[in-house]
Amino acid sequence: MSNKSNQKNLKEWIAKYTPKLKSFIRAQVSSGDDADDILQDVFYQLAKTVDNAMNPIENISAWLYRVTQNMIINAETKKKEVRIPVSQDDDENVLEEISGLLFHEDENEDTPETEYLRSLVWTELENALAELSAEQREIFELTELDGVPVKEISETTGVPINTLLSRKHYAIVYLRKRLRTLYNDLILT
Repeated sequence: MSNKSNQKNLKEWIAKYTPKLKSFIRAQVSSGDDADDILQDVFYQLAKTVDNAMNPIENISAWLYRVTQNMIINAETKKKEVRIPVSQDDDENVLEEISGLLFHEDENEDTPETEYLRSLVWTELENALAELSAEQREIFELTELDGVPVKEISETTGVPINTLLSRKHYAIVYLRKRLRTLYNDLILT
């Protein structure tokens, strides 16, 4: 098929299948914008495939519905993947809120309640740190509590920077999970 006839067929197929595919997509996708994006992606794939003479489409209707269904599935999968970082951001809030409580320097806001909360948090942090491996605990304490740069620790100990960063990462991940309950009990209530 020539390029001119491909373009003619493409325009005819788009005109013919747009209403049918739009209806098919909207029955499965709640957002109108998402439905429009999926339809646009389907026709983009059609245009790419029509231009590829190596893979001719034998049954246009079946091809369009199969590609559309795959695009819907992919869109739903991406939506689920996007939700994951939200919980990670929440975990980051755990350490930020707890460190805000631990290292709060405004003396005007020191009350018996905040002093008590601070002592509870320190106790829980110490318990959580004791549960880490010696290497993870050491790198966390040196960098976060003592403020020693990772590069300096690497030079002193001879341990590669990437190894130290990895240990610190695993320590932080563990502490976030471990302190989540305390955060929920103290900060959110």
